[in-house]
Amino acid sequence: MNNKPSVVMMGLGYIGLPTAALIASRGLRVTGVDIRQSVVETINKGEIHIVEPDLDGLVHKVVKDGFLNAATQPISAEVYLIAVPTPFKGDYEPDLSYVASAVKSIISTLKKGALVILESTSPVGTTRKMEKLIFEERPELKGNIYLAYCPERVLPGNILYELKHNDRAIGGIDEASTQEARNFYKHFVDGTLHPTNAKTAEMVKLVENASRDNQIAFANELSIICDKAGINVWDMIALANKHPRVNILNPGTGVGGHCIAVDPWFIVSEFPEESPLIRKSREANNYKTEWVLEKIKNKALAFKIENNRDPIIACMGLAFKPDIDDLRESPALYVTETLQKNGHTILAVEPNLTSSLDRVLVETSEAIKQADIIVFLVSHSDFKDLKLESSKQVLDFCGVLNC
Repeated sequence: MNNKPSVVMMGLGYIGLPTAALIASRGLRVTGVDIRQSVVETINKGEIHIVEPDLDGLVHKVVKDGFLNAATQPISAEVYLIAVPTPFKGDYEPDLSYVASAVKSIISTLKKGALVILESTSPVGTTRKMEKLIFEERPELKGNIYLAYCPERVLPGNILYELKHNDRAIGGIDEASTQEARNFYKHFVDGTLHPTNAKTAEMVKLVENASRDNQIAFANELSIICDKAGINVWDMIALANKHPRVNILNPGTGVGGHCIAVDPWFIVSEFPEESPLIRKSREANNYKTEWVLEKIKNKALAFKIENNRDPIIACMGLAFKPDIDDLRESPALYVTETLQKNGHTILAVEPNLTSSLDRVLVETSEAIKQADIIVFLVSHSDFKDLKLESSKQVLDFCGVLNC
């Protein structure tokens, strides 16, 4: 591999674009590939289609300097990274069609010595499946290319920093592939690069998010218990966390995003008998969202009985976590849209997004003014320190009022 190999990044979403831009900032020429023509055109203008701190300036610079360009089809390169979605289908079974499609699209461009790295969250054994896919079509490449799995572990809102500084687990289909992948990541990762095998690296990613899902489920279950007991759950957790070996998370509306809300199901689908706790955590977090929905409906019904009219409900926050624009698997969005479908009058508030043809949004101040019931679903910074009239009925599911 050259000192500065050419790179193709398959997928220019929340992970692919920041990764491509960071690699390009190190002087490597990167071709970003996305099937969405509008995304390609936006990036080639030096602009971005997602919200992420500092990403706009970085993309503008690397595009202007000629180190990053976007296209709808891959070209031949020395390194290929796959960072496309892996949703689930049916009974929470992983859908590998996006990954398989991305791999199929690069097969004709592969040359001997190429390195293919899968970053998409995947069930155990996916890297080997992609290897088989490649060699079925290009048998002459067997033993002549490198394949590895290296999952991202970043926090939306801080992606560029974490891509650079976080440790990475890198697992190849053989030791040579692992080493080639480690050498590549050294170009832009300052964190420690931990070598392993592909199956272990795949499981590491799933287990990390299943662990976090379990911790959140505990907090969400506590919130339901405390509500029934008449206890402020955030005050209680703050006091419990004074214990030197206790660190309980804060509860919320549920769990969203493409990782924690999805990845544990990959384990459950493959190891159903061995993963009852992982399944229960997923079910507990999904139940919390339904519980939130019922609490709002009950509040709305009580208002109607008392005032002889339907209330106006302000749903504060649509993203799956604070201070981002990402709506993937968002419990807040689910709650808001379900209330709308049920005929409630809703003011949808998401300060990180603008109104579009399919979603009309209301400014925070206007929603607070108009609403009878104010429902905090996401603890965005914009919602903290708001002055609320005593006449307003408030439901706080994310601890905004306890900040």
